[in-house]
Amino acid sequence: MIKLFSIFSPLLLITLMTGMPMAAKVPTPAEPPEGVKIISIDEAHQLLYQKDVYVFDMRKELHYEKGHIPGAVSLTYKWTQKELHFNDRGELDMSRLPADKNAVIIFHGHGPEEWKSYYTSRAAKEAGYNNVMWLRDGYSTWANKGYAVER
Repeated sequence: MIKLFSIFSPLLLITLMTGMPMAAKVPTPAEPPEGVKIISIDEAHQLLYQKDVYVFDMRKELHYEKGHIPGAVSLTYKWTQKELHFNDRGELDMSRLPADKNAVIIFHGHGPEEWKSYYTSRAAKEAGYNNVMWLRDGYSTWANKGYAVER
């Protein structure tokens, strides 16, 4: 029994270690949270320079400083529970959102595997914002498409 355990324990450890990075790359749902609209990169680009449109970058401050969508504001969603599966246990400063509940608000992260923008868009809708949009493809697709970025 001990010999069997000593053979399988390194295999189990290797399996768990190689599976962890993959677990962190779980795509967000293809459907947005209820009442939230998914918008494409091109739609976001068209909205960007209109009045009463707010773009919030949910990536870490370090990534934001390296480059962000023009006019985007860094808004950090801090996870309060560190687990391999995703949940909405986080801290968010909702006071940074506009007072106007009818303003167009766009949330984005790195891309489709970034859950912070998903949960933030849901939280904004639940807080009574009427025009919440989720740029699911995120900053990486924006930059790869050749649209302007600020640093």
